[in-house]
Amino acid sequence: MTHNTPLSPRPLRHLSDVRRRVLTTAQLRSHGVAATEIAEQCRPGGPWQQLLPGVVLLHPGPPTSEERLHGALLFTAREPAPGVPAQPTPDSPHRTVYADAMITGLAALTLHGFSATPPLLALDHVDVLVPRMRRLRSTSYVRVLRTPALPTPEQVTGLPVAPVPRALADAVADLTDAEAVRRLLTEAVRGGHCEPAAVVRELNQAKLLSRPHVVDAVDSLVAEGRAIAEARLYRMVREHGLPDPVWNVDLRLPGGPHLGGLDAYWPEQGVAVELDTRAPRQDEDALWSEYARKREHLERLGITVVYLTPRKLRDAMEQQAAVVRTALMAADDRDPAAHVVVLPR
Repeated sequence: MTHNTPLSPRPLRHLSDVRRRVLTTAQLRSHGVAATEIAEQCRPGGPWQQLLPGVVLLHPGPPTSEERLHGALLFTAREPAPGVPAQPTPDSPHRTVYADAMITGLAALTLHGFSATPPLLALDHVDVLVPRMRRLRSTSYVRVLRTPALPTPEQVTGLPVAPVPRALADAVADLTDAEAVRRLLTEAVRGGHCEPAAVVRELNQAKLLSRPHVVDAVDSLVAEGRAIAEARLYRMVREHGLPDPVWNVDLRLPGGPHLGGLDAYWPEQGVAVELDTRAPRQDEDALWSEYARKREHLERLGITVVYLTPRKLRDAMEQQAAVVRTALMAADDRDPAAHVVVLPR
């Protein structure tokens, strides 16, 4: 038998190209290849080779990056039935042939299209995320990462890949270079992959916010996210024909206390917009309480406060413009707002 010889009467045409080149020993046996034949084909100088324990590469020579990734997933995936990997189902689009396993870390970020990460073949290891109870050990180029709760994977080039925030947290956990961490976090936001709050939440859950170089990068990330959100807010007002507000102001009662800062304010209508760019760390509830107290205080003074999130501005700008326009139009039906002093922020 050579590597071009059919494996058995059970053909492999139903498999994708890479899945014809990388198979588990259980899959090979299910196609009629005996264990002794597998060992013979994988002998030194033979047509096949053992890529990982229980995973066979059906050609000689180095594996491609795609083969390395598929091999890593085959090694870590849970097979619900002996020799038969799980198949996708219409009612469960995220269920793949690689059940309970997904690519994460730097490899996942590269698959998501990051430019600040190395090419796949340049990576020393591929991180694979699995449930905490799986009994697997890291081996060869595969590093097994366990988690109590798997995130919902995203399908990238047919592979289950951790969402960007989780992949970032898994990558950052292994990085000590402050500039490398900053580059990754900045690209995540600037490239539109995710919002800062989602990244910070994952970093916090991974207990990485005690590392000074990560905290410094997060501060830069939050500033980057706010700048992008402010630019979207300016564009929303301009492109959707809203009247010009006064930008970035502080409000005070005449001779009284400070009421808080606002990103945009329409004094005649008593309507304010504030960007919700919170980056939750240890005490998200306290942060939200501060927002809520300010909103309640302003609304008691007759000022309508509209909170906009960066994600809504990015994904539904027209809808958010309609929300602000409705608030402005409703001003005629409300009692006039209390007089407040408007100062530059």
